[in-house]
Amino acid sequence: MKHSRILLAASALLALGNTHAATAGDPAFDAQLLSIQQAWAKVNYETPAGDARAQAFEALEKRAEQFTQQHPTRAEALIWEGIIESSYAGAKGGLGALGMAKEARGNLEKALEIDPGALDGSAYTSLGTLYYRVPGFPVGFGDHDKAAKLLKKALEMNPNGIDPNYFYADFLFEQKQYADALKYLERAAKAPPRPGREAADKGRHAEIDALTAKVKAKLG
Repeated sequence: MKHSRILLAASALLALGNTHAATAGDPAFDAQLLSIQQAWAKVNYETPAGDARAQAFEALEKRAEQFTQQHPTRAEALIWEGIIESSYAGAKGGLGALGMAKEARGNLEKALEIDPGALDGSAYTSLGTLYYRVPGFPVGFGDHDKAAKLLKKALEMNPNGIDPNYFYADFLFEQKQYADALKYLERAAKAPPRPGREAADKGRHAEIDALTAKVKAKLG
């Protein structure tokens, strides 16, 4: 399964310049959330693939789970637990990856129930990415129609964000819609920087460049 780049980034890694506004009034929560986001970027982009990355994501997933338990009504915490679980699934691979992906789906769905606008609608990006990267029935729960709806909703809520544009472009690439994919990659490349998320931005831009090269090769 191809979960290693999720998330979600990842994910859904929203335009974090808006994150502090979204969590205004709770500096301690903001600081913990940013620390987890920065830790995700370090594992995802700086830790070698293989056992080392899987183990690092396992430790980070436990930390994210504790954070969610401390803040069970905060959609932001659930979103990031889901993002990390998705990333861990990609790093882990094998039969265990699908179970972790299901846990990620559950947390992202809970986040949407609590606050669909949290972190600029980041849950939509992360959940949509899960739906197009996880295998479909009978192996998994993947569904490209659901993925398209969720990713489009993410773009409605955060049209200039680096992640919604990148992941929608990646989805379009898999659908062989190369010209449209290039359009969204260009938007992703122009997204504003995210304060405190320099490592994540650097890693995502590298992914944007790599996918852009693939798209242009397909377009000739």
